Amino acid sequence: MLELRNISYVVEENGTEKEILKDVNLKIEEHFVAITGPNGGGKSTLAKIIAGIITPTSGQIILDGEDVTELNITERAKKGISFAFQQPVHFKGLTVKDLIGIAAGKNMTVAQVCEILSEVGLCAKDYVNREVNSSLSGGELKRIEIAMIIARGTKLSLFDEPEAGIDLWSFNSLIKVFEKMRDEINGTIVIISHQERILNIADKIVVISNGHIDSVGTKTEVMPKLLGTSGGCDVLKKKLADH
Repeated sequence: MLELRNISYVVEENGTEKEILKDVNLKIEEHFVAITGPNGGGKSTLAKIIAGIITPTSGQIILDGEDVTELNITERAKKGISFAFQQPVHFKGLTVKDLIGIAAGKNMTVAQVCEILSEVGLCAKDYVNREVNSSLSGGELKRIEIAMIIARGTKLSLFDEPEAGIDLWSFNSLIKVFEKMRDEINGTIVIISHQERILNIADKIVVISNGHIDSVGTKTEVMPKLLGTSGGCDVLKKKLADH
């Protein structure tokens, strides 16, 4: 279980302090959690704080009863936290097989790598020896990144707007991958997203706006507020409607 206690994050902007997150308190113990809200509301900042990329100004991060607030991203990775960026990075000179083996922390046979690639909808023979460079599309890179997370088998897998920068066909394929992960993977999946189709498969939805938690609940409890004619966040409703 992940618990955030009074998480705040303040930055200096043009000589004045700007509060990005304000006393965020949240428990995540469900299998599949979606965090949503308007742009600039603090979603991605919260994900980076959980992963250890940035350190909160105040508050505590508790993972399975252990305070990991002062641990860096490498130390948190060893504790079982994975993070997938909005824009997956390229690794020139490394093959897909190399990366999945590094993620798993062991040498993997071609058969083992092929099995994981098939889980994310990639034809293994076309990818196992491909170099992870600009020849791969955004959708391919995202699925390879998900394959790495599956290979790691971590307690907590964080995805920051996985739909960003990919085409509709790739997004449809990505939804199927997340549905499969939701049903089969051990641990907890947390996805930052505006996409209604991702919110619809979540066990719990967390809405963040203006640096604080606006609402938390199941799809049945939260979605009417987001998509209805009253209540919720107008910016988010527009974003959801656009998709």
